[in-house]
Amino acid sequence: MTLEDRIKKDLITAMKAKDKAALRGIRAIKAAILLAKTDGSGEEMTEEKEIKLLQKLVKQRRDSIEIYEKEGRDDLALTEKEEVDIIEKYLPEQLSPEALEAEIKKIIEAVGATSMKDMGKVMGAATKQLSGKADGKSISIKVKELLNS
Repeated sequence: MTLEDRIKKDLITAMKAKDKAALRGIRAIKAAILLAKTDGSGEEMTEEKEIKLLQKLVKQRRDSIEIYEKEGRDDLALTEKEEVDIIEKYLPEQLSPEALEAEIKKIIEAVGATSMKDMGKVMGAATKQLSGKADGKSISIKVKELLNS
């Protein structure tokens, strides 16, 4: 079942349950998919593109949460957190911090990185290999930490 099919089915379920948080999150995903399909590129929606799209939606909301919390708008931050929880259900299982560290260590060894000068090489390989399993920010933080030690 494609992401779009799951979204349609879950949207109906959320409507019947009158789950406002689920409705907001699912509608956001549905709108993003529709925009991606009609962007004029003519490219088909692959699973990889769907994952990137969902990660982008989560990242946007996390950035908003950060801003809302700085401004003391906990009501708006809560709304965004609810949407993040809904959107993350459609993403593949994320790696734990320990598993992420182990994977990055393997990549560093495979690339032959020894210092921060090699960060670009490591990040390129890591983002490609860990796409969908971890977000770019956590990958970057862990790579910096491991290359500096």
